[in-house]
Amino acid sequence: MKINKCFILFTLILSFTYPLLSQQYLIKFATVAPEGSTWMNVMKEYDQAIRKESNGQLGFRMYPGGVQGDEKDLLRKIRLGQLHSAGVTGNGLTTVAPVARIMDSPFLFKSYNEVDNIYSLFDKDFSKSFSDNDFVNLGWAEVGFVYIFTNTPVRVTDDLKGVKMWMWEGDPIAEATFKSIGIHPIPLSITDVLTSLQTKLIDGIYISPYAAIALQWFSRVKYMLDLPLADAAGAVIISKKKFDQIPNNLQDILLRNGKKYMQKLTQLSRQENAKAIETLKKKGITVLSPPSEAAISSYEENGKKARHLLAGKLYTEDLLNKVEAAVTEFRKKNNTKTK
Repeated sequence: MKINKCFILFTLILSFTYPLLSQQYLIKFATVAPEGSTWMNVMKEYDQAIRKESNGQLGFRMYPGGVQGDEKDLLRKIRLGQLHSAGVTGNGLTTVAPVARIMDSPFLFKSYNEVDNIYSLFDKDFSKSFSDNDFVNLGWAEVGFVYIFTNTPVRVTDDLKGVKMWMWEGDPIAEATFKSIGIHPIPLSITDVLTSLQTKLIDGIYISPYAAIALQWFSRVKYMLDLPLADAAGAVIISKKKFDQIPNNLQDILLRNGKKYMQKLTQLSRQENAKAIETLKKKGITVLSPPSEAAISSYEENGKKARHLLAGKLYTEDLLNKVEAAVTEFRKKNNTKTK
C-alpha cells in the first residue's frame, strides 16, 4: 500500500514537472510592449504554438512592459547572455539591422500596400543586415503608421518649431527628420516619455495611435496631425548564438511560427491603429489636417532630405534610390491613396 501511495505521489509530481524538465530550449524574451497589448497577446499565441509543436522542448520566458529596460538595455542584456530574444522597433533595429531602418524613413510611404511591396522586393537586403550583426529575424512585427501628437495645433512644418518635441534617445532617423525640419528635439528614453509629458519637459511626441492609447501618452496631448510621419517597423529577434544552439528541427518550428504569428500581429496592428484614431477622437484628441497640397509637399520634401542625410550611415545611397524608385513605380501603377 505504501508503495502504491509513493508511486501515485511520484506520478503526480512528475506530471507537473515534466513540461519544465522536457523544455530543453528556453528563450528569454523581453519587450517594452505592455502586458495585455496586442504585441504580448500574439507573442503568447506564438509561445503556445511552439511549445505544442515541439512537445514542450521549446518555449519563451517573457518579460513585457519594459521591466528589463528600454530597447538599448534589452540588446545589451542579449549580448551579455542575460536575455536571448527581444521585440524591437526602430531604435533597436538601428543596432541589429541598420539597413532595415530605411523602412522607417519619414514620409516615404502613403499606404500599407506600398510597405508590403518594399518588404517583398528587398527582403534579402534586410535579412543580410540581421545576419551581419549576429541576429536572426523571427518575424517582422510592424508597429504601423506613426503620427505627430502635440499640445498646440500643428498643420504646417513651421508650426513644429514652437513644439518641445520628444526624440527617442539615440534614434538617427528621428534626429535626421527633425533636423531637416529645423527643430531641436529633446532626446529621452521611451520609458521616460509619459513622465516628461506630465512635467511639461516635452509637449510633442510621435507614436502610432494604438500605442498612444496602450502607453497612455494620449492623456497628455491634445492634437494629432493627420499625416503619417512614417511606418514604424518592428521585429522579433533572437541572438544568432542562442539560435545556433537550437537543433535544426526546432529552429524550423521557431522560424515558421514566427513568420505566421508576426504576420498576424502586423495585420492586427493595422486594424487596431485605424480603430484607435476613432477612439482618440472620442477621448478628446483633435485631429488636424495639413491645409493644402503645398503643405503636404513641404513635409515630403523634408522627409526626402532626411532620408538622404542618412545614406552612407544606415544604408547606401544606391539602396535608397532603388527603394524610392520602387515606391514611385508602385504608386503610379496602383494610384495609391494615403493609408
